[in-house]
Amino acid sequence: MAEKEKLVVELCMGSSCFARGNSGILSGLEQYIEENGLSDRVELEGHLCLGKCSTGPHMRIGDKEYQGISDPDAAADLIRAALEG
Repeated sequence: MAEKEKLVVELCMGSSCFARGNSGILSGLEQYIEENGLSDRVELEGHLCLGKCSTGPHMRIGDKEYQGISDPDAAADLIRAALEG
C-alpha cells in the first residue's frame, strides 16, 4: 500500500508577513499539528517570501493560496478543511 502524500503548508516568513502575524501563526500551527498527531500528514514549511507582501500574512496549502490570515485558529481551520477534503 502506497504512503499518502503529506499536505504541504507553506508560510511566508518574509519581514512583512512575519511582522503582520505569521510568527504567531507558525507557533500556533506547530502546536496544532503536534496536539492532533498530524506530523505524518502535514508538512509545515517556511519561506522567505511568497511575493504577496501587501496582502499578508500569506499562506499556501497545497496549490491554494490564502492571504490576510488573522490568527492560528483560522490557519488551523484551513488545514483541517484541506485534510477533510
